[in-house]
Amino acid sequence: MSKKSVVPFGPQHPVLPEPLHLDLVLEDEKVVDVIPEIGFVHRGLEHLVDKRDFKDYVYVAERICGICSFMHGMGYCESIEYGMGIEIPNRAKYLRTIWAEMSRVHSHLLWLGLLADGFGFEALFNECWRIREDVLDMLEASTGGRCIFSVNNVGGVIKDMDSAMLHGFVEKFDKIERDLHDVVDTFLNDYTVKSRLVGVGNLTKQAALGLGACGPMARASGHALDMRMLGYAAYGDLDVKIATSDGGDCYARTEVRIQEIFNAIDLIRQAVDKIPAGDLIVPVKGNPTGEFMVRMEQPRGEACYYTKGNGTPYLDRFRVRTPTFANIPAMAEIMKGCDVADIPMIILTIDPCVSCTER
Repeated sequence: MSKKSVVPFGPQHPVLPEPLHLDLVLEDEKVVDVIPEIGFVHRGLEHLVDKRDFKDYVYVAERICGICSFMHGMGYCESIEYGMGIEIPNRAKYLRTIWAEMSRVHSHLLWLGLLADGFGFEALFNECWRIREDVLDMLEASTGGRCIFSVNNVGGVIKDMDSAMLHGFVEKFDKIERDLHDVVDTFLNDYTVKSRLVGVGNLTKQAALGLGACGPMARASGHALDMRMLGYAAYGDLDVKIATSDGGDCYARTEVRIQEIFNAIDLIRQAVDKIPAGDLIVPVKGNPTGEFMVRMEQPRGEACYYTKGNGTPYLDRFRVRTPTFANIPAMAEIMKGCDVADIPMIILTIDPCVSCTER
């Protein structure tokens, strides 16, 4: 009979982009149980709502995570706007949508590079990040930042993109789309890459639902769940395509995210074609009162933004339910029975964002 042993994985490990710690219970090379531990980078950002005016807190909210920065600021603003009955200008809705989809593209390209690095394909890693640089350059040109953008504000946005810039970005995304095809072919068709992904970390449709998986993790197991279908921002005016797969393994999760890059580029084109003229922001009068929540589709999945106002400029509570937090139970479950060598691939294919999870 094999003897069980407990092997710590992380928080510092070559394959981990952020400090996630797992205790792996092993029998020889097989994983029989997984005990996740989080909390290594907890910063107490949610507590700052009682020290920062609700209008200024947006700059704290977007610092929950660098990669998810724009949508954290957007989610916080939409929660306050919904609670106060503020209708932002249509142009602001479209600008938020364009920046959100640009953020999705750069986040997925970053993740693709990390996945390639995880199975030792350095040239593929460099190519993914080279393409991503073009997206970051466009974000910098339009917002002034490559990581923290600070264009969201309660009531709308504070920066605009003129027609020349928007159509110039579409041309650049056309080139990015062409460059991606060679990269995609390697991820989806190369024998050595498929040997690391196919059949690894299987999550059934029923298990994904029962464990509360969200985002590409759920969509790769056959659930067409995407909060953009709620129609927030300008998504209600656009043709939103949901990428799904029935595979449920690491390969399927890779396939779904790759398709989401192309879908995001298509949404940017649609938004640029339809964006109306008009104001960027409306005046905000009064203070939030009551409890409010909105749901948004981050690159990693559904995020919930809850705010509780008391009629003063300082909120009683701000709470974020992030997609990585929702996907950790499913991640731990599909690790059971796998080989130790497959642990890095399983972790990476949930696209963990630990700073979002721990705040």
